[in-house]
Amino acid sequence: MECSDGWSGGAAQPADAEPVVENGPFPFRPGWGGGIVQVDLEFIMAGTFSQILLHAVFSTKRREPWITVDVAERLYPYIGGIIRAEKGVLYDINGVEDHVHLYFRWRTDESVSNLMRTVKARSSKWIHDTFSGLSAFAWQDGYAVFSVSKSREEMLKAYIAGQREHHMGKDFKSELLWLLKSQGVEFDERYVFD
Repeated sequence: MECSDGWSGGAAQPADAEPVVENGPFPFRPGWGGGIVQVDLEFIMAGTFSQILLHAVFSTKRREPWITVDVAERLYPYIGGIIRAEKGVLYDINGVEDHVHLYFRWRTDESVSNLMRTVKARSSKWIHDTFSGLSAFAWQDGYAVFSVSKSREEMLKAYIAGQREHHMGKDFKSELLWLLKSQGVEFDERYVFD
């Protein structure tokens, strides 16, 4: 049987792995002496526990300056609602006229790419329906996303909160290239921007 990570058959288990054998309602595992011992049901993990914290950045199509202060005041809460509806938690959001930064917690059973597609599609539709002068509004196709350590959360929140000041001296292209390099992301600059 082929697993999703490319392993197959018995090779997927390390040599010291012990399979659980179902025997009625009680799971058993091979014992050290070759016999079978009952597994203590008290210690079987009953749930999935995670702390998937992410920093996502994406821009408007061709970095057009469509996100005015008036648009942002309504757009950011709307994006927060989309993320909540998708069972995520938005901790922080900010940006400037041509891009947005999100800091959020995501779930284990859904891909980030699906969330980004949903956020962009629903927010674009909402912008078109809400702001008659923004009928040409669109997001860029791609996005950048980085994992965040809980220990660096306050630093990231300060970075996101300071976007307006930060971008007085640096454009989005410079910022994104700096983020990619600082996070160790391999890229070819020819394919970063549309």
